[in-house]
Amino acid sequence: MKKLPIGISTLRKIKENNCVYIDKTKIALKLIENGSYYFLSRPRRFGKTLFLDTLKEIFSGNKELFRGLYIYDKYDFKKYPVIHISFGSGGIKDATTLNSRIKEILEENCLLLSINMPTSETIGGLFKKVILQAMKRHGERVVILIDEYDKPILDNIEDSKRAKEIREELKNFYSVIKDSDPYIEFVFITGVSKFSKVSLFSGLNNLNDITIDKKYATICGYTQKDLVTEFAEHLKGQDFEKIKKWYNGYRWLGESVYNPFDILLFISKGCEFGNYWFSTATPTFLLKMIEKNRYHLPNLERAVKDYRMLDSFDVDNIDVEVLMWQTGYLTIAKEEKTVRGMFYYLDIPNYEVELSLFGSIADYITKSYNSAIISNNLYLSLLNKNLDMFMQELKSLYASIPYNNFTGEKLYEYEGYYVSVFYAYMKALGVDLIAENVTNKGRIDITLKFDDVIYIIEFKEDGKGALEQIKEKKYYEKYLSERKEIYLIGIEFYKQKRNINNISIEVIEH
Repeated sequence: MKKLPIGISTLRKIKENNCVYIDKTKIALKLIENGSYYFLSRPRRFGKTLFLDTLKEIFSGNKELFRGLYIYDKYDFKKYPVIHISFGSGGIKDATTLNSRIKEILEENCLLLSINMPTSETIGGLFKKVILQAMKRHGERVVILIDEYDKPILDNIEDSKRAKEIREELKNFYSVIKDSDPYIEFVFITGVSKFSKVSLFSGLNNLNDITIDKKYATICGYTQKDLVTEFAEHLKGQDFEKIKKWYNGYRWLGESVYNPFDILLFISKGCEFGNYWFSTATPTFLLKMIEKNRYHLPNLERAVKDYRMLDSFDVDNIDVEVLMWQTGYLTIAKEEKTVRGMFYYLDIPNYEVELSLFGSIADYITKSYNSAIISNNLYLSLLNKNLDMFMQELKSLYASIPYNNFTGEKLYEYEGYYVSVFYAYMKALGVDLIAENVTNKGRIDITLKFDDVIYIIEFKEDGKGALEQIKEKKYYEKYLSERKEIYLIGIEFYKQKRNINNISIEVIEH
């Protein structure tokens, strides 16, 4: 049985240690044969670094490393000088630190390329000289591979002034690529975010963005076929449908894929289901953005973007839903061609992200000290149709939110805060939930579906008539055919008290 390549992002180490390697060289060959300048955005821990290393080995002419792989007898493995730049390690606090780090990276490349480190007053000038010297020394045009191109900006994204300064330095640095076109054979740039070309790649109009290109949908990640073939021994006797529900679902218009980190950790931990990818980095910045923008969480049920929106991310233009898509907390569920161009419907990719993300959001926007106990009790009360317990626990939930949550952003003042809190708690429990559910007479705030019961819930703030609205508009009619008990629940909040003022419940027998 082959070993698991946990934490290994170099092809040579994977091959030498007899680890499982999912062959991506067919895609690599397609890229090489069909273009020279590429950009790819994928969430963290998706295998971008390994793919870049694979390209590095191909262009370094190391043919024997590819014995048994698709590309082995289909490419001439001509050797090129490769400049490999990665901002993955170390924190960059400002433009000065960035420039120092770039110099270190270029020095490392000079050593590997057996050229002398040039001198220049600017980082851009230094980069240009390294490219020229590499071509002169090796007699071939240069291959440039850049990993985590955006990390210096993302590390400082909460400080917009500092982020802009770093962005401008990187813009000047990357502009050298365009000016050096006669000396370049191939360029591949990867990162987490898709910053707009205008803000970061000005002039690089020949950069082919393959982020949502169907031909390259599986360039990173594991497919279902990979699981049932390459990992067959490791996953013998496992429930593949359950694994798929937990960890598959990431989609960039083509076939959906698994996050490799999830699968490798899942196997290594004895096939125990857990939030392996999510737990590697809490999305603190995303949580702050949700709070700052007073984002209405049920809107995630109908997030729709066009290509322009997905391509316009920048320090001055941070859209919560686009940020969630780029970082892997949302994925493209489907696309639709309209007279105005392509529209993309976003959704949570899988069970792991749903439970983990909404658990983090629930804790963050309430900062409740006993949220785990309350949420578990809420779930049990709904499961067992104990509505007295449900009312008690729901009031306890809102009462447990610290008073200082209602000072800075004054979250309680924006319409939908209480709904967002309830929505996050229910999603974190994995309940079958439909938000803003459309009927022929309006929208139901939240519908919860269990095996033998359906809850239709309407929220009102500083007013009455939540239950009456459900009954008047007959929101329940669309569920009568399911032959389940239907509970109508009207929840009314009083902002001044910052808690529930009244809960009205009525049952409709099937």
